[in-house]
Amino acid sequence: MKIKHSKYKNTGILFELLVRQITSDTLEGKESPVNELLQKYFVKTELGKEYKLYETLLNRTSLTETKADIIITTLLESSKTLNRRAIKKQKYNLISELKNHYNINEFFNHKLPHYKVHAAFYTLLESQNTPKPTSPQYIISNKITILEHLTAAPINGKITENEVLEELSKEDKDIKMLTYRILLEKFNDKYETLASSQKEILRELLYSIDNQPRLKEFYITKSTEIRKELTELNKSVTDKVTQIKLNEVITLLDVVDVSRKITDEDLVNLLQYCDLVNELENVHATV
Repeated sequence: MKIKHSKYKNTGILFELLVRQITSDTLEGKESPVNELLQKYFVKTELGKEYKLYETLLNRTSLTETKADIIITTLLESSKTLNRRAIKKQKYNLISELKNHYNINEFFNHKLPHYKVHAAFYTLLESQNTPKPTSPQYIISNKITILEHLTAAPINGKITENEVLEELSKEDKDIKMLTYRILLEKFNDKYETLASSQKEILRELLYSIDNQPRLKEFYITKSTEIRKELTELNKSVTDKVTQIKLNEVITLLDVVDVSRKITDEDLVNLLQYCDLVNELENVHATV
């Protein structure tokens, strides 16, 4: 038997999408109902216990094959102690409540950087906890996917606090690292200090994370907009040193290579340029 993967039933994917939805709702300036759903379904619940298995798996990289195999075996054995009926019911109720607040198809219509690992682990969990025999080749294939994740070298040779967010696909890796770092790691404690223009950038990053052409178009448009604002503000600057520095920034914004990929440095610069615009506007407002 070959177990078919379902993102609607995958606890790890559910949790990741819920966190992303909270970020999206907050960027749009509205209170997210997902906060209560996370509390209700993932705190001291069987579903929360199963998510811990996914979290443990995704938080590990750069292991030897022996250690990786031990982790997989241990997690699968641990899953046997969970109440499968309760987990199934909690997933059903969670999705039912999500339908009351969101278009469920749109909610699940997002690519996740570690989707394959989630899917592989889901199929292993299901095969481990079903009485029906599963194809050995299918189990081996999914186990190899997880082993490759667990034995992969960490990005830049460094292990960070959130390896789960850094175990990203090779394509557009820098952009995804930046987006998840900003939106998930630093969002809660730094969001309130961002200006509306910076929130706009973060919102666009969230929706364009897997769409490089759209992200590039947004970057070019935003760069042009910021360049015009800085050029106008520079006319009111009297300090010569400040004028020189502003002219350098304006020149940088005037030269955008549309043929290359947008990187994390480009996006960080956009946020900083917005901060510069806001600072100059505040200075003129107080004069």
